[in-house]
Amino acid sequence: MSVIQAKNLDLTFQTNDGPVHALKDVSLEIGKGEFVSFIGPSGCGKTTFLRTMAALENPTGGSITVNGMSADEARRNRAYGYVFQAAGLYPWRTIEKNIKLPLEIMGFDRAEQERRVRDVLQLVDLEGFGKKYPWQLSGGMQQRASIARALAFDADILLMDEPFGALDEIVRDHLNEQLLKLWARTTKTIAFVTHSIPEAVYLSTKIVVMSPRPGRISDVIESDLPTERPLDIRDTPEFLEIAHRVRDGLRAGHAYDD
Repeated sequence: MSVIQAKNLDLTFQTNDGPVHALKDVSLEIGKGEFVSFIGPSGCGKTTFLRTMAALENPTGGSITVNGMSADEARRNRAYGYVFQAAGLYPWRTIEKNIKLPLEIMGFDRAEQERRVRDVLQLVDLEGFGKKYPWQLSGGMQQRASIARALAFDADILLMDEPFGALDEIVRDHLNEQLLKLWARTTKTIAFVTHSIPEAVYLSTKIVVMSPRPGRISDVIESDLPTERPLDIRDTPEFLEIAHRVRDGLRAGHAYDD
């Protein structure tokens, strides 16, 4: 079952320096429960594509549907949670109050807010930190709180824009492991933007390789790695073979423009 479907998607931004062609003829289907990573060079349209799924950008050609609706309808129906590159937590609100914010806006009653906050704090291993303020937490913990906020209203789809890009490698590895466990427990559909080949291969059931602007899909790689993925799977021949194909796809995308 297709949860997100893009057909011949084009997007051109109008700027003072003239039009910028961000996406060109992008077609892709994301099935229910898949973990799909988008990788490519800076400026290739990875984040722009994610933002079209969230109706934060409007395509200038082609179409995109989310849960069978237009992206704008899906946004109004709260079909997805969105995790940005920065945690974006309000420093004057505690962690639990940051997580409650979308629930307050949506009009959930207080008891339901409390239950959902308790559940998502447990999901992201932040039990006992609800009363803390963002500045009292490490960067990795802040990102986990941001993920908890996106999960709080229990949308089926999670859109993640380089959520771990600013973190050091040790913390990033730990959060990658936790994210896989979270995905296994919740069976959500995840679209994940990254610049890291190991991260994309480790996390994903499908890796979408994008070429430089205008952003096109140069390869779609289905992963046959097992669902259970300890970190040392990254040293196996199977993992390295997929990583090599991703790297080749990135090189081919660059060569296409030469």
